[in-house]
Amino acid sequence: MRIGKQDNAVTSICTSDATSITVRGMDLCDEVIGKVDFTSYFWLLVTGTMPSAPQKGLADAVLCAIAEHGLVPSVVATRMTYAAAPEAFHGAVAAGLLGCGSVVLGSAEVAGKFYAEVVAQAEADGSDPAVVATAAIKALRAEKKVIPGFGHPQHSGGDPRAHRLLALAKEHGMEGKHIAMLRTIEAVLPDAIGRSLPINVNGAIPAVMLDAGFPLAALKGISLLARTASLIAHLQEETEKPIGFIMSGAAAERIDFQPDS
Repeated sequence: MRIGKQDNAVTSICTSDATSITVRGMDLCDEVIGKVDFTSYFWLLVTGTMPSAPQKGLADAVLCAIAEHGLVPSVVATRMTYAAAPEAFHGAVAAGLLGCGSVVLGSAEVAGKFYAEVVAQAEADGSDPAVVATAAIKALRAEKKVIPGFGHPQHSGGDPRAHRLLALAKEHGMEGKHIAMLRTIEAVLPDAIGRSLPINVNGAIPAVMLDAGFPLAALKGISLLARTASLIAHLQEETEKPIGFIMSGAAAERIDFQPDS
């Protein structure tokens, strides 16, 4: 039984033979290993082209910005899984990554899609970006949805990571229509919802990366790649300073049992 399209059986990422491995048209051993840094290699793998210096600099910054933020849900899931199954290092990493969703860690993808849609609508209609942004915000609120990329439970006065990434984009001369729309949304929020909200890191990441030329469809991959590095660090620490069962015990103590009525 055939499922899906059957007429494009090709890949352009990698091929190999008995003596060589070719990745995106480059010889892996002669042109990549020892010559290309991993951030550039990641960009090459995803886009098919080597990044410019500004693109590489911003990708580096974004990966650093989102890799670590303490004992967040993905880290807790990973460390508790490892505590229960220390033989499954890969399973513990996967446990953390599986929680990359629309609320935590993966919300840059949601924000990126929203900004891209609003930008496209403003360009298609030739409308005032502020008017389009306001309408889009009100549509989200009518559905009781949050404004993606804005607000933070801890950094209520402004997410320092977002400030830094946006400053770097300006320094690298990479501010474009997505950052402009991000700023427009920030400016119209008080009138649209009655209060201001700070840009968070998952608002800055997609705006910066989209303006740098990174593909929208791969945005979630940035958070997954960066957080993988952090989860590996937490698992190494778990082998030396185990807290997985402590967190599990704390959860059991914190939650009261209430029988069904």
